[in-house]
Amino acid sequence: MKPEFEHRQASHCESGVTAILASESGVGISEPMAFGLSAALSFAYIPLIKLNGLPLIAYRMPPRAILRGVAKALDWRLKIERFRSPQAGQARLDALLAQGKLVGLQTSVFWLPYFPPDLRFHFNAHNLVVLGQENGRYRISDPVFEELVECEAADLQRARFARGLLAPKGLLYYADAPAREPDWNRALAAAMRRTCRIMLNTPLPFIGARGIHRLARSVERLDPQNEQATKSFLAHLVRMQEEIGTGGAGFRYIYAAFLQESAERLGRPVFNELAEALIEIGDHWREFALVAARMLRGREPMMPRRLAGLLDGQAEQEKQFFARLQRAI
Repeated sequence: MKPEFEHRQASHCESGVTAILASESGVGISEPMAFGLSAALSFAYIPLIKLNGLPLIAYRMPPRAILRGVAKALDWRLKIERFRSPQAGQARLDALLAQGKLVGLQTSVFWLPYFPPDLRFHFNAHNLVVLGQENGRYRISDPVFEELVECEAADLQRARFARGLLAPKGLLYYADAPAREPDWNRALAAAMRRTCRIMLNTPLPFIGARGIHRLARSVERLDPQNEQATKSFLAHLVRMQEEIGTGGAGFRYIYAAFLQESAERLGRPVFNELAEALIEIGDHWREFALVAARMLRGREPMMPRRLAGLLDGQAEQEKQFFARLQRAI
Protein backbone atom coordinates (compact mmCIF):
# COMPACT_ATOMS: atom_id res chain seq x y z
CA MET A 1 0.00 0.00 0.00
CA LYS A 2 1.25 3.45 -0.83
CA PRO A 3 2.16 5.19 2.45
CA GLU A 4 0.65 8.48 1.23
CA PHE A 5 -2.66 6.93 0.15
CA GLU A 6 -5.71 8.71 1.56
CA HIS A 7 -8.93 6.73 1.87
CA ARG A 8 -12.04 8.70 0.86
CA GLN A 9 -15.61 7.80 1.70
CA ALA A 10 -18.06 8.46 -1.14
CA SER A 11 -21.76 8.51 -1.87
CA HIS A 12 -21.50 6.08 -4.78
CA CYS A 13 -18.94 3.34 -5.28
CA GLU A 14 -17.96 3.81 -8.95
CA SER A 15 -17.69 7.59 -8.84
CA GLY A 16 -15.78 7.33 -5.55
CA VAL A 17 -13.32 4.74 -6.89
CA THR A 18 -12.84 6.68 -10.14
CA ALA A 19 -12.06 9.88 -8.22
CA ILE A 20 -9.50 8.02 -6.09
CA LEU A 21 -7.74 6.42 -9.06
CA ALA A 22 -7.72 9.64 -11.13
CA SER A 23 -6.33 11.62 -8.21
CA GLU A 24 -3.63 9.01 -7.60
CA SER A 25 -2.83 9.22 -11.36
CA GLY A 26 -2.10 12.93 -11.31
CA VAL A 27 -5.39 14.87 -11.68
CA GLY A 28 -7.08 15.53 -8.36
CA ILE A 29 -10.86 15.39 -8.74
CA SER A 30 -13.76 14.97 -6.34
CA GLU A 31 -16.46 12.34 -6.52
CA PRO A 32 -19.04 14.83 -7.89
CA MET A 33 -16.55 15.95 -10.55
CA ALA A 34 -15.98 12.32 -11.61
CA PHE A 35 -19.75 11.79 -11.81
CA GLY A 36 -20.47 14.95 -13.79
CA LEU A 37 -17.40 14.81 -16.02
CA SER A 38 -18.45 11.33 -17.18
CA ALA A 39 -22.02 12.47 -17.96
CA ALA A 40 -23.30 9.69 -15.71
CA LEU A 41 -26.64 11.23 -14.72
CA SER A 42 -29.56 9.70 -16.60
CA PHE A 43 -32.84 7.80 -16.27
CA ALA A 44 -33.88 4.52 -17.83
CA TYR A 45 -36.99 2.39 -17.57
CA ILE A 46 -36.49 -0.82 -19.58
CA PRO A 47 -39.21 -3.46 -19.11
CA LEU A 48 -37.38 -5.92 -21.40
CA ILE A 49 -34.50 -6.18 -18.92
CA LYS A 50 -35.60 -7.90 -15.72
CA LEU A 51 -34.27 -7.82 -12.17
CA ASN A 52 -35.88 -10.66 -10.22
CA GLY A 53 -38.70 -10.63 -12.75
CA LEU A 54 -39.29 -6.87 -12.55
CA PRO A 55 -38.23 -4.14 -15.03
CA LEU A 56 -34.91 -2.35 -14.86
CA ILE A 57 -35.18 1.19 -13.47
CA ALA A 58 -31.92 3.15 -13.39
CA TYR A 59 -30.98 6.71 -12.49
CA ARG A 60 -27.42 6.69 -13.86
CA MET A 61 -25.54 5.36 -16.87
CA PRO A 62 -24.53 1.66 -16.91
CA PRO A 63 -21.64 0.23 -14.88
CA ARG A 64 -18.16 1.44 -15.94
CA ALA A 65 -19.61 4.48 -17.74
CA ILE A 66 -18.13 6.75 -15.05
CA LEU A 67 -14.74 5.09 -15.26
CA ARG A 68 -14.62 5.26 -19.06
CA GLY A 69 -16.06 8.78 -19.23
CA VAL A 70 -13.46 10.22 -16.86
CA ALA A 71 -10.66 8.32 -18.65
CA LYS A 72 -11.70 9.92 -21.93
CA ALA A 73 -12.01 13.41 -20.46
CA LEU A 74 -8.57 13.21 -18.81
CA ASP A 75 -6.84 11.43 -21.70
CA TRP A 76 -6.09 8.77 -19.12
CA ARG A 77 -5.12 5.27 -20.22
CA LEU A 78 -6.86 2.60 -18.15
CA LYS A 79 -6.66 -1.12 -18.63
CA ILE A 80 -9.72 -3.27 -17.92
CA GLU A 81 -9.32 -7.04 -17.71
CA ARG A 82 -11.62 -10.04 -17.18
CA PHE A 83 -10.72 -13.66 -16.47
CA ARG A 84 -12.03 -17.11 -17.25
CA SER A 85 -10.99 -18.60 -13.93
CA PRO A 86 -10.69 -17.38 -10.33
CA GLN A 87 -7.12 -18.67 -10.23
CA ALA A 88 -6.08 -16.48 -13.18
CA GLY A 89 -7.91 -13.50 -11.70
CA GLN A 90 -6.16 -13.82 -8.34
CA ALA A 91 -2.75 -14.32 -9.92
CA ARG A 92 -3.17 -11.17 -12.02
CA LEU A 93 -4.37 -9.12 -9.05
CA ASP A 94 -1.41 -10.25 -6.96
CA ALA A 95 1.02 -9.48 -9.78
CA LEU A 96 -0.32 -5.93 -10.19
CA LEU A 97 -0.21 -5.31 -6.44
CA ALA A 98 3.38 -6.53 -6.39
CA GLN A 99 4.15 -3.81 -8.99
CA GLY A 100 2.77 -1.21 -6.57
CA LYS A 101 -0.39 -0.50 -8.56
CA LEU A 102 -3.76 0.44 -7.12
CA VAL A 103 -6.30 -1.98 -8.58
CA GLY A 104 -10.04 -1.36 -8.95
CA LEU A 105 -12.37 -4.36 -8.77
CA GLN A 106 -15.98 -5.04 -9.66
CA THR A 107 -17.52 -7.31 -7.02
CA SER A 108 -20.73 -8.66 -5.52
CA VAL A 109 -21.79 -6.96 -2.29
CA PHE A 110 -23.34 -10.20 -1.06
CA TRP A 111 -20.03 -12.04 -0.70
CA LEU A 112 -18.00 -9.29 0.99
CA PRO A 113 -17.92 -10.30 4.67
CA TYR A 114 -16.98 -6.85 5.97
CA PHE A 115 -20.48 -5.65 4.98
CA PRO A 116 -22.96 -6.05 7.86
CA PRO A 117 -25.31 -9.01 7.14
CA ASP A 118 -28.41 -6.81 6.80
CA LEU A 119 -26.69 -4.73 4.08
CA ARG A 120 -25.65 -7.65 1.87
CA PHE A 121 -27.69 -8.27 -1.26
CA HIS A 122 -27.04 -9.76 -4.70
CA PHE A 123 -25.65 -6.71 -6.52
CA ASN A 124 -22.74 -7.55 -8.81
CA ALA A 125 -21.51 -4.06 -9.71
CA HIS A 126 -19.93 -2.84 -6.49
CA ASN A 127 -16.56 -1.15 -7.01
CA LEU A 128 -13.63 -0.96 -4.61
CA VAL A 129 -9.85 -0.37 -4.67
CA VAL A 130 -7.31 -2.95 -3.52
CA LEU A 131 -4.16 -1.42 -2.05
CA GLY A 132 -2.11 -4.50 -1.23
CA GLN A 133 -2.13 -7.94 0.31
CA GLU A 134 -0.29 -9.75 3.05
CA ASN A 135 -0.62 -13.38 4.13
CA GLY A 136 -3.76 -13.90 2.07
CA ARG A 137 -5.58 -10.81 3.38
CA TYR A 138 -6.26 -7.88 1.06
CA ARG A 139 -6.22 -4.27 2.20
CA ILE A 140 -9.16 -2.47 0.62
CA SER A 141 -10.39 1.08 0.18
CA ASP A 142 -14.14 0.61 -0.15
CA PRO A 143 -15.84 4.01 -0.61
CA VAL A 144 -18.92 2.85 1.28
CA PHE A 145 -16.94 2.64 4.53
CA GLU A 146 -15.34 5.30 6.71
CA GLU A 147 -12.09 3.40 7.16
CA LEU A 148 -9.94 0.93 5.23
CA VAL A 149 -11.12 -2.67 5.47
CA GLU A 150 -9.57 -6.11 4.99
CA CYS A 151 -10.85 -9.21 3.19
CA GLU A 152 -9.65 -12.81 3.04
CA ALA A 153 -8.53 -14.05 -0.38
CA ALA A 154 -11.25 -16.71 -0.62
CA ASP A 155 -14.02 -14.21 0.15
CA LEU A 156 -12.70 -11.66 -2.33
CA GLN A 157 -12.49 -14.34 -5.02
CA ARG A 158 -16.09 -15.33 -4.41
CA ALA A 159 -17.18 -11.69 -4.68
CA ARG A 160 -15.19 -11.20 -7.90
CA PHE A 161 -16.60 -14.29 -9.60
CA ALA A 162 -20.21 -14.17 -8.43
CA ARG A 163 -22.77 -15.26 -11.01
CA GLY A 164 -25.97 -13.60 -12.17
CA LEU A 165 -26.90 -10.25 -13.73
CA LEU A 166 -23.82 -8.05 -14.29
CA ALA A 167 -21.55 -10.94 -13.29
CA PRO A 168 -18.10 -9.33 -12.82
CA LYS A 169 -16.07 -12.29 -14.18
CA GLY A 170 -13.11 -11.15 -12.11
CA LEU A 171 -13.08 -7.70 -13.70
CA LEU A 172 -10.23 -5.48 -12.57
CA TYR A 173 -8.88 -2.15 -13.81
CA TYR A 174 -5.85 0.03 -13.19
CA ALA A 175 -4.09 3.11 -14.54
CA ASP A 176 -1.62 2.31 -17.33
CA ALA A 177 -0.45 5.93 -17.77
CA PRO A 178 -0.88 9.22 -15.88
CA ALA A 179 -4.02 11.31 -16.32
CA ARG A 180 -3.72 14.75 -17.94
CA GLU A 181 -5.26 18.02 -16.81
CA PRO A 182 -7.94 18.92 -19.39
CA ASP A 183 -9.10 22.25 -20.77
CA TRP A 184 -11.80 22.55 -18.12
CA ASN A 185 -13.99 24.94 -20.10
CA ARG A 186 -14.24 22.47 -22.97
CA ALA A 187 -14.38 19.32 -20.83
CA LEU A 188 -17.16 20.54 -18.55
CA ALA A 189 -19.25 22.00 -21.37
CA ALA A 190 -18.95 18.75 -23.36
CA ALA A 191 -19.94 16.67 -20.33
CA MET A 192 -22.98 18.83 -19.58
CA ARG A 193 -24.09 18.71 -23.22
CA ARG A 194 -23.92 14.91 -23.19
CA THR A 195 -26.10 14.76 -20.09
CA CYS A 196 -28.63 17.14 -21.63
CA ARG A 197 -28.79 14.98 -24.77
CA ILE A 198 -29.36 11.86 -22.69
CA MET A 199 -32.17 13.43 -20.68
CA LEU A 200 -33.86 15.40 -23.47
CA ASN A 201 -33.02 14.12 -26.93
CA THR A 202 -32.42 10.37 -26.83
CA PRO A 203 -34.62 8.81 -29.54
CA LEU A 204 -35.34 5.79 -27.35
CA PRO A 205 -38.63 6.35 -25.46
CA PHE A 206 -37.46 4.60 -22.27
CA ILE A 207 -34.45 6.90 -21.67
CA GLY A 208 -34.34 10.34 -20.07
CA ALA A 209 -37.41 12.42 -19.24
CA ARG A 210 -39.45 10.37 -21.74
CA GLY A 211 -38.54 7.29 -19.75
CA ILE A 212 -39.95 8.85 -16.57
CA HIS A 213 -43.24 9.50 -18.41
CA ARG A 214 -43.18 5.90 -19.64
CA LEU A 215 -42.73 4.63 -16.10
CA ALA A 216 -45.65 6.83 -15.03
CA ARG A 217 -47.88 5.08 -17.58
CA SER A 218 -46.89 1.67 -16.23
CA VAL A 219 -47.64 2.79 -12.68
CA GLU A 220 -50.97 4.26 -13.79
CA ARG A 221 -52.00 0.86 -15.22
CA LEU A 222 -51.40 -0.97 -11.92
CA ASP A 223 -54.59 -2.50 -10.53
CA PRO A 224 -55.13 -1.77 -6.80
CA GLN A 225 -57.37 -4.85 -6.68
CA ASN A 226 -54.38 -7.02 -7.65
CA GLU A 227 -52.63 -6.22 -4.40
CA GLN A 228 -49.70 -8.60 -4.72
CA ALA A 229 -48.62 -7.50 -8.21
CA THR A 230 -49.12 -3.81 -7.45
CA LYS A 231 -47.18 -3.91 -4.19
CA SER A 232 -44.41 -5.96 -5.79
CA PHE A 233 -43.97 -3.39 -8.59
CA LEU A 234 -44.05 -0.38 -6.26
CA ALA A 235 -41.70 -1.97 -3.74
CA HIS A 236 -39.28 -2.63 -6.59
CA LEU A 237 -39.62 0.97 -7.77
CA VAL A 238 -38.87 2.37 -4.30
CA ARG A 239 -35.97 -0.06 -3.81
CA MET A 240 -34.38 0.88 -7.13
CA GLN A 241 -34.80 4.57 -6.35
CA GLU A 242 -33.66 4.63 -2.74
CA GLU A 243 -31.46 1.61 -2.08
CA ILE A 244 -29.69 0.39 -5.24
CA GLY A 245 -26.61 2.27 -6.42
CA THR A 246 -27.21 5.44 -4.38
CA GLY A 247 -30.72 6.12 -5.69
CA GLY A 248 -32.50 8.62 -7.89
CA ALA A 249 -32.41 11.54 -5.49
CA GLY A 250 -28.84 10.73 -4.48
CA PHE A 251 -27.55 10.98 -8.03
CA ARG A 252 -29.33 14.32 -8.48
CA TYR A 253 -27.59 15.62 -5.35
CA ILE A 254 -24.19 14.44 -6.61
CA TYR A 255 -24.76 16.16 -9.95
CA ALA A 256 -25.81 19.33 -8.12
CA ALA A 257 -22.48 19.25 -6.27
CA PHE A 258 -20.76 18.86 -9.65
CA LEU A 259 -22.55 21.98 -10.90
CA GLN A 260 -21.47 23.91 -7.80
CA GLU A 261 -17.87 22.86 -8.34
CA SER A 262 -18.14 23.82 -12.03
CA ALA A 263 -19.48 27.25 -11.06
CA GLU A 264 -16.41 27.85 -8.91
CA ARG A 265 -13.93 26.41 -11.42
CA LEU A 266 -15.32 28.38 -14.38
CA GLY A 267 -16.50 31.51 -12.57
CA ARG A 268 -20.11 30.91 -13.74
CA PRO A 269 -22.61 31.63 -10.90
CA VAL A 270 -25.48 30.39 -13.09
CA PHE A 271 -24.41 26.82 -12.34
CA ASN A 272 -24.93 27.48 -8.62
CA GLU A 273 -28.50 28.55 -9.39
CA LEU A 274 -29.03 25.39 -11.43
CA ALA A 275 -27.60 23.28 -8.62
CA GLU A 276 -30.23 24.65 -6.24
CA ALA A 277 -32.96 23.75 -8.74
CA LEU A 278 -31.64 20.21 -9.08
CA ILE A 279 -31.46 19.75 -5.30
CA GLU A 280 -35.15 20.62 -5.20
CA ILE A 281 -35.84 18.01 -7.90
CA GLY A 282 -33.95 15.47 -5.79
CA ASP A 283 -36.10 16.38 -2.79
CA HIS A 284 -39.21 15.70 -4.88
CA TRP A 285 -37.87 12.23 -5.79
CA ARG A 286 -37.52 11.56 -2.06
CA GLU A 287 -41.07 12.80 -1.46
CA PHE A 288 -42.36 10.46 -4.18
CA ALA A 289 -40.62 7.50 -2.52
CA LEU A 290 -42.11 8.47 0.85
CA VAL A 291 -45.66 8.57 -0.56
CA ALA A 292 -45.18 5.21 -2.31
CA ALA A 293 -43.77 3.68 0.87
CA ARG A 294 -46.73 4.90 2.91
CA MET A 295 -49.10 3.28 0.41
CA LEU A 296 -47.13 0.03 0.57
CA ARG A 297 -47.42 0.00 4.38
CA GLY A 298 -51.13 0.73 4.32
CA ARG A 299 -50.77 4.18 5.87
CA GLU A 300 -52.36 5.77 2.81
CA PRO A 301 -54.86 4.33 0.27
CA MET A 302 -53.23 2.57 -2.68
CA MET A 303 -53.61 5.09 -5.54
CA PRO A 304 -51.45 4.28 -8.58
CA ARG A 305 -52.85 7.24 -10.50
CA ARG A 306 -51.64 9.64 -7.82
CA LEU A 307 -48.14 8.14 -8.03
CA ALA A 308 -48.24 8.34 -11.83
CA GLY A 309 -49.11 12.03 -11.55
CA LEU A 310 -46.14 12.61 -9.26
CA LEU A 311 -43.86 10.85 -11.77
CA ASP A 312 -45.21 12.95 -14.64
CA GLY A 313 -44.44 16.01 -12.52
CA GLN A 314 -40.87 14.78 -12.04
CA ALA A 315 -40.48 14.26 -15.78
CA GLU A 316 -41.65 17.80 -16.52
CA GLN A 317 -39.34 19.28 -13.88
CA GLU A 318 -36.36 17.42 -15.31
CA LYS A 319 -37.23 18.51 -18.85
CA GLN A 320 -37.33 22.14 -17.74
CA PHE A 321 -34.14 21.80 -15.73
CA PHE A 322 -32.05 20.26 -18.51
CA ALA A 323 -33.41 22.78 -21.01
CA ARG A 324 -32.17 25.53 -18.65
CA LEU A 325 -28.79 23.81 -18.33
CA GLN A 326 -28.54 23.50 -22.10
CA ARG A 327 -29.13 27.23 -22.51
CA ALA A 328 -26.61 28.05 -19.76
CA ILE A 329 -23.87 26.08 -21.46
